[in-house]
Amino acid sequence: MIVKRTISKEAIKELPKALFPGRIVVIDTQAEVDEAVAYLQSQDAVGIDTETRPAFTKGQSYKVALLQISSDECCFLFRLNTTGLTPSLIDLLENPFVAKIGLSLHDDFMMLRKRAPFTPQKCIDLQDYVRPFGIQDKSLQKIYGILFDEKISKSQRLSNWEADVLTDAQKQYAATDAWACLNIYNLLQELKQNGNFELAPEVSDSHN
Repeated sequence: MIVKRTISKEAIKELPKALFPGRIVVIDTQAEVDEAVAYLQSQDAVGIDTETRPAFTKGQSYKVALLQISSDECCFLFRLNTTGLTPSLIDLLENPFVAKIGLSLHDDFMMLRKRAPFTPQKCIDLQDYVRPFGIQDKSLQKIYGILFDEKISKSQRLSNWEADVLTDAQKQYAATDAWACLNIYNLLQELKQNGNFELAPEVSDSHN
C-alpha cells in the first residue's frame, strides 16, 4: 500500500462518503449505559469521539452532550445530558486493558472532566500515531481520506446535539466519527505488523 503524506481539500471533495456500516445504539438510561459498557469492556480497542452543542453567542458554552464509543460492529451514543458521566463509563475510560482511540483526545477528555473527574488510561491519539507512517495531516477527515479513499462528511457538526431526538443524519455522523478512529488504528496496526506499505514520494510545489 502506498501511503500519501498529505491530501488536499479538493481531493477530499471528490471522494465517496464513508458511512459506519454497523449498528448504532442511542443510550439514555442508566441501565442501558451499564449494558453497553459491559460489552465495550470486552473489546481490545474502541474508537471515541464527543459532540457538543455549538454556541453561537459570545460567552455561551455547553457541556459535552454526546459521547460516542464504537467497536467494529456497534457504536453507542451516550446522551450525557440524560445519563451523566456514570461510574461505569468512568471505569471504561480508566480501564488500562481497553485501548481508547481518538483524535485530539486531550480536548475531548478536558470537556468530559467538566462532568466528572477521571484519569483516562491506554489512550492513543491518532495525531501522534500516524506520524511514524509519514502522514503529515492532522484532521480525521484528511487521515481517513489518505488511508481509505473515502471522505467523512462534516455536515452535521454544528447541529443541535442536545435535541430531544437525534436525527438519523446526526446518529450516522456521530457513529462514523468514532468508528473511523478505530478503523484507522486497525489498518495502521496491520500495516505495522506486515510492513506492507511505503511512503508516496515527496511532491514538489512547483506546479502550484
